[in-house]
Amino acid sequence: MPKIDPAVLKQVTVSLPFGIGSASWEADPTERHAAWELYIELVTRVAVQSMDSDLGTLREAMNSLYSLFGSTRDILRKAGPKVGASRDSVGGIAIAVLNNGLRPFLSKWHPLLQDWEVKRAEGISVQVHEKAWDMESTLRGDLEKLRGNLEQYAHALANIAGVQD
Repeated sequence: MPKIDPAVLKQVTVSLPFGIGSASWEADPTERHAAWELYIELVTRVAVQSMDSDLGTLREAMNSLYSLFGSTRDILRKAGPKVGASRDSVGGIAIAVLNNGLRPFLSKWHPLLQDWEVKRAEGISVQVHEKAWDMESTLRGDLEKLRGNLEQYAHALANIAGVQD
């Protein structure tokens, strides 16, 4: 017996990060399903969780953020054109988050971290080497700001999906 989509939203209004603003529209089941998949991808990533300075590595967080490009593309591709590409659609919001939020962050920090990583001496752990970087605390601060924006995005996705986050 087929399951019926229990989330019935007449209209959804969301506030979005990265200067995207807000959007309001009637989300259909395809958009709600895509929003749910995007939400799960986002909230289960290390980069979206608060990162204690003594735990994890910056590289792990950067890789996690970068992988959001592939998973977002896959979800949007699988959902098809019904998710839209306009400002007031799940597809348009996801694309804007990638291009306005993640891409500038990664474009700035990925090469800087990579330049530091190649200077690691043999026998020094990745964590110890990262801690010795003079830009480590600045990157962690920027990661925390990004995390706040991604939390806002996750909350919007939860609203679109019709779930509590």
